[in-house]
Amino acid sequence: MSAVLKEKPELAPMREHDLAELMPIESALYTHPWTRGNFADSLRAGYECRTYRLHGELIGYFVLMAAAGEAHLLNLSVAEPHQRRGYGTALLNEAAALARALDAKNVFLEVRPSNRAAQELYSRYGFRKIAVRRDYYPARGGREDALVFSLAL
Repeated sequence: MSAVLKEKPELAPMREHDLAELMPIESALYTHPWTRGNFADSLRAGYECRTYRLHGELIGYFVLMAAAGEAHLLNLSVAEPHQRRGYGTALLNEAAALARALDAKNVFLEVRPSNRAAQELYSRYGFRKIAVRRDYYPARGGREDALVFSLAL
């Protein structure tokens, strides 16, 4: 059962000036976070980058790449104090709706096997594990596989 949001945050296009506020969230969430350059490159490439704000506070964001009838969710993050309140599901709703609007038939993503919370979120949403990418992610002491998930739209 997913949480029902009492207050709906505002989704907006991510801008370069958002990165200063976004980077501390990214760094707090991941042992190997995206760099400011990764986000800036995504913006320059024209990927669908969105911020999610509650009363002006940045609480989440996503980066979606769509082309050739498919979408790839490259990053979806909710700031730790706001996790387990339904915002991850709400962001997935927004990303899936955007992918549909861009004529994608499927959304793909990768997730670390060690990130059980994200796997549970994606599975509850309807994503299915379809593959494993060996040694995909940098990890402490080496590399970590990626589980590839897909959602039919």
